[in-house]
Amino acid sequence: MYRAVVRRIATRNFERVNNQEYETILKGCTEDVRHRFGGNHPLGGERHDKEALRRWFQRLGRLYPTLKLTVRDVWVTGLPHNTTVIIRWTAAQTLTDRSPYENHGVHVVGMRWGKVVEIDANEDSQIVAESMKVLAAHGQDEALAPPILSANT
Repeated sequence: MYRAVVRRIATRNFERVNNQEYETILKGCTEDVRHRFGGNHPLGGERHDKEALRRWFQRLGRLYPTLKLTVRDVWVTGLPHNTTVIIRWTAAQTLTDRSPYENHGVHVVGMRWGKVVEIDANEDSQIVAESMKVLAAHGQDEALAPPILSANT
């Protein structure tokens, strides 16, 4: 039963990203949530608090306003005090030059007592970096910005 509930929450959170319902996602995170997103580009890097993750989500929404994530599989292991969720997904969007953006990846999410403590996003970071070049070439200056980091890093 517990695993089924966590599986539904994980799937719903990906739908919330599609709808840019970031504050709802953040309510389920601890204040010191750790978020890693691979690559050397404006979405890459590591954050260590909810406020930095909020800024990261806002940037994601500005750069990829019509991003569509589709959850393919969800696995849940552990108990409420130490839960690991693995989500396999695909992503799609049409970029500003009308070229398709398609990616795939796996998130590994750590939870404790119903709150997300860690998000490790693993995708093809080269595809993300290449899409940033397209966005920048079409006037999205934020596609050239440095990664968002926590205030204390």
